Amino acid sequence: MPVTDVTTDAEALTMTLVADFDAPVDRLWGVFTDPRQLERFWGPPGWPATFAVFQLVVGGRAEYFMTSPRGEQSRGAWEFLSIDEPRRFEVLDSFVDADGAPIDGMPSMRMTFHFDETSAGSRLTNVTYFTSAEALEQVFAMGAVEGSTMAMNQLDRVLAGLRASAQGQGTQTEILSDTHVRITRLVEGPRDLVWRAHTEPELMKRWLLGPDGWRMTACEMPDAAPGPYRYAWAPEEGTEGEPFGFDGEVILMDAPARMVSTEHMTGTDYPPTTNDLTLFEEDGVTLITNVIEYPDKATRDMVLATGMTDGMETSYARLERELLTV
Repeated sequence: MPVTDVTTDAEALTMTLVADFDAPVDRLWGVFTDPRQLERFWGPPGWPATFAVFQLVVGGRAEYFMTSPRGEQSRGAWEFLSIDEPRRFEVLDSFVDADGAPIDGMPSMRMTFHFDETSAGSRLTNVTYFTSAEALEQVFAMGAVEGSTMAMNQLDRVLAGLRASAQGQGTQTEILSDTHVRITRLVEGPRDLVWRAHTEPELMKRWLLGPDGWRMTACEMPDAAPGPYRYAWAPEEGTEGEPFGFDGEVILMDAPARMVSTEHMTGTDYPPTTNDLTLFEEDGVTLITNVIEYPDKATRDMVLATGMTDGMETSYARLERELLTV
């Protein structure tokens, strides 16, 4: 993981994040100053960022919002205080409302971003300066350390590009926390088509089958969110296993980029998970990312032990083949 250290200093009223990357300083500067690249990692998993304004000049503003799996939005704004391309920039970071005005009772922080060359590539040092101990404690209590770490640890793939970072690696499972797991798979094909393959029942029945020897017996999807869905599978003759299915609600649908749903195993009292699916296209390939939120660590470990990753890889490989024939 790129992040090597996150520390808070109650006396200096600072939080410092350090991360190392296998990329030159110019490349690192580029992803922090291009809003389309920046929004791929600035929000932590489950809270992707969208930059609506980005004025990279002293006195200019950047305005962004992060959207939770249930559609809540947290908004922020930067005022650029100084810029020394490609080594450093400084901003005043504020929590803002939908009109871009600072929110009463929420702190504003000065932040510096330093980009330094290292023997292996480059280093980011991000220092946040607070105006009081109360402000530092308030932001710390909001999960700033964990959120910043998870956000910056998404940056490697952006720096490398999708083909270089994910092609040929199959389905990857990363444990992000006690209750969060990230599944990624790169597929050959455009995002619009991958979206259709996740939302149109007739296409879903062609690939969302898990191991060979199973058939999809039910696939019901809503046209818009919120709305219920249902999947069911049964083994083909000669294949061992019992029929099973999942049901839940699609709670957010932002075609063709993001879909959030709950997932419950039909006919059981197992607690549901929340699945946050995002699609990103680059250079003719699409990265499928599914961040799964479990109710607790025990449930997370139980599901991972079922061989979920292998089953998903079989389905995604089938999806890739089927995409080429649609």
